[in-house]
Formats: sequence, structure tokens, C-alpha cells
Amino acid sequence: MSERGDALSRTVGDRRVLVTGGAGYIGSILVPQLLEAGYAVTVLDNFMYGQASLLDYCHHPVLQIIRGDARDRARVQPLVRDADVLLPLACLTGAPACDKDPVAARTVNLEAVEMLLALKRPEQVVVFPNTNSGYGIGAQDGVCTEESPLNPVSEYGRLKVAAEQRVLQHDNAIVLRLATVFGVSPRMRLDLLVNDFTYRAVTDGFVVLFEAHFRRNYIHVRDVARAFLHCLNNVDRMKGQAYNVGLSDANLSKRALCEEIKKQVPRFYFVEADIGQDPDRRDYIVSNERIERTGFKPTVSLQQGIAELIRGYAVVRRAGYGNV
Repeated sequence: MSERGDALSRTVGDRRVLVTGGAGYIGSILVPQLLEAGYAVTVLDNFMYGQASLLDYCHHPVLQIIRGDARDRARVQPLVRDADVLLPLACLTGAPACDKDPVAARTVNLEAVEMLLALKRPEQVVVFPNTNSGYGIGAQDGVCTEESPLNPVSEYGRLKVAAEQRVLQHDNAIVLRLATVFGVSPRMRLDLLVNDFTYRAVTDGFVVLFEAHFRRNYIHVRDVARAFLHCLNNVDRMKGQAYNVGLSDANLSKRALCEEIKKQVPRFYFVEADIGQDPDRRDYIVSNERIERTGFKPTVSLQQGIAELIRGYAVVRRAGYGNV
């Protein structure tokens, strides 16, 4: 047993959480929630997008921010040694970003996770954010549960599925299969579907849809952070499994999503292209029942998130707010 003690039995105030990629889109929301909950937090991030998303929290004496690479074993090893909880958020996120740099995609999205797991002690808790894009095309006439076959259609999805499999081989491990995330974050991203379509509605007034019938599930970034906290509060009954995390009333096609946006941006015009394909072939309906049975329920609706984005886009313009 380490000098820091059993990670499952220590009080929250005594526990240190290591968040790799903690200055990213999700981490910039999650880290403040962890601090508010009383955790000591170490963030390791390479700040590759030049973001200053954690500046407002530097007054917290139990926040440690380290500029570094999640693939650097010499940098990561002492941080893992001193942590009770490991949250590997560092990721080259999204199919376009991974296709643009496949070497970085593999080394960050899979090999860095494998290295962290090799350094992990059995008593340490790890919560890994996967994507439900692993379901790929999905079941045309059914619903994807955590028992459904994984059929990723992109290198990003394949790497995340492989990393999930490695994570679940370890003690005290939990995987969150996140729906398409949306909402405002200090490290904003415009290259996520809801964020992108809402931005186009506000700034351009129109969007051309390819294969508008393709369905996705959605979840607000603040609810993603809440899901991580929920896992840390329920490790004993949640460990060893993967959980879909999304809005159960928001399994929507791209056309239906645009219709929701139009309710708040009436001038928004969208049309489906007669020819052409969406390079992202994902199409599925997802059940979130497993995590809901543990007591977790999202708090931010799709409609509330769209309204938030509309307000946010009075501030944000496209330059610098994407992963590609």
C-alpha cells in the first residue's frame, strides 16, 4: 500500500486527482468542480491550443498545474505515484484531428493511456472518458447498450475502444462512453456537432446537411463533469464497467437537431444535400439506463445548452476554437 493510503477509503479532502489534459474542453469544466468538491488537483497539459482556461482557478492552493506531455514517462511517473485518482483526459479528440496526425493520435490516445496504466497501483481509481462513437453505425432498428458490439468507423473510435479495453483490465476502473458533448467551456470547441450547428445558425444563418437522418446522442459538458464526480462518489458499485452518458431524450437526427436550433434562431435555414456523404458515418440510438440506475441524471437539456451557446457566440468567433 502506498504512503497516501487506500484511494477508496480516504476522505475527499485528502485525495489528490491527476487530470491529464486538464486544460481541455472537458477538463476546464471538470477541474473547477473537483476543486469545489474538495479534491486536491494536479493538471498535466501541454497547452497545445494556447488556451488560458484555468487561469481563474490559480488562486486555489491545492491546484497544481504542470506544463508537459502525457506521453513523457519521466514527467508522468511521479505524478501518478502521488495521486489517488487518475483521470486520463489527454486526447487528440475527433476523427479529423486523428486523421490529420495518426502518429500523435496513437501515441496520445492509446500509448499514453497504456503507460499510465502500467504505472497505476491496484488501489488507485481510474475513470476513463471514452466516446460512444465506438458504436459506429449501430443497430438500425435497435438501441445500443453497453453490451452492444463496438463497431468504430474511424481511427479515433478504434483507438478509444482499444484504450477502454486496456482500462477495464485494471482494478478500480470505470469507463464513461460519452455522447456528443456540447456547451460552453473556457477551452471552447466549435467543431462539435451542436456547437458547430448553433454557431452556423447564429453567424451564417444556414447549414447544408449531409445524410441528415444520421442519429446521435448528446450530453452537456457540465453534465460530463458531474458524471466524473458521480463515479468518484460511487466507485465500489460502478467499478469494472463501462457506462453510456447522454441525454435519454436527445437521441436525435441531424435534421431534428437543426429543428431544435431553429426554434431559438428562427432565421436559421438548413437543407439536405442531394449528393455527398458525411465522412463521419456514425448513426445510432443509445441507452443511458445503466448509469441512470446508479442515480446519475443529466441536469442540462439540449434546449438549455443551445440557448447558452447562442449567448456565448456574442463573444466567440471561430479562429482558435477547434481541434483542427
